[in-house]
Amino acid sequence: MLDDFLAYTLAGNQPAGQAREGVCANGGVRWTWIDDGVVQFEPAGSTNSAMRSVLASAGIHGDETAPIELLSFLVRDIAQGRAALACRLLVILGNVQAMRDSCRYIDDDLNRLFSGRHAQLPASHEAPRAAALERIAQRFFDDASDTPGMRWHVDLHTAIRGSVFEQFALLPHTGAPLSRAMFEWLRDARIAAVLLHTTKGNTYSHFTAEACGADACTLELGKVRPFGQNDLSRFESADAALRLLIAGENGDVTLPLPRVFAVIDQITKQSDAFELLFAKDVDNFTAFERGAVLARDGDYRYVVLRDEERIVFPNSGVKPGLRAGLLVVETTDEVYAGFR
Repeated sequence: MLDDFLAYTLAGNQPAGQAREGVCANGGVRWTWIDDGVVQFEPAGSTNSAMRSVLASAGIHGDETAPIELLSFLVRDIAQGRAALACRLLVILGNVQAMRDSCRYIDDDLNRLFSGRHAQLPASHEAPRAAALERIAQRFFDDASDTPGMRWHVDLHTAIRGSVFEQFALLPHTGAPLSRAMFEWLRDARIAAVLLHTTKGNTYSHFTAEACGADACTLELGKVRPFGQNDLSRFESADAALRLLIAGENGDVTLPLPRVFAVIDQITKQSDAFELLFAKDVDNFTAFERGAVLARDGDYRYVVLRDEERIVFPNSGVKPGLRAGLLVVETTDEVYAGFR
């Protein structure tokens, strides 16, 4: 199972009885199979209260395959003693059925169903999985240290489209101060830009940040590709940073911190008449000048009101009522001035 966790999960295999837990890495690590696509590790002989707890998730969208492959390789390397582990680690492959079906989701976007929103769509295929992943995260962090900086969640994704910044991060809004340690870890991962949400959301990282007190981030690491067609060398920096995090080691402090952008508005699709008024293949973080009309939907128009606004996650194909794009502006100087 641990030598190819992805293949084991895709095959629908589940261990029975005592086979759901054991030791690996020559006896140095304990592991426990928690659920379909979910396995937990901790150093043998450790005490939970004294160490960092890290949740690493991928596959919340079933077609975002490269991070799923990375986590499967991480599971293998921990089991074989080739990846150091100095923390509690929970590995989650999210939308397993969508992974098996090679699609983004079955009925509804799983990453819009957390923080209880799954209860509004009880007939959705994704609703039970969202509820289960909430419970699993809460149980994991219930046993974690309350010391600031000891609870982490890294949710790994790839984007549908290209980006001015190929690899970027999104930080959830909870009202709590920003974590400098998170920005330094994102620097280690060679993340070029960070997007700060300014309202609460229904993503998995929003849930773990708010309900579990985790320092949480969503990473967008490249483009969606089928299993086996990823150039994983393009993901080496994020993979290496995650391995440093779980090993309790520091990265290169000489690297620059990423640029920072804050969400200032959202384009919402109101009806099937909705249109985005720019090229379908425009990159994330493309800049538009004051006066540009970006969307229309009946009498509704979105007009750029600032000297420069950048579009992130434009998608006219979402269901009415859902986000069809975020508008962001750069806030690097203000954010880093607050750290000093």
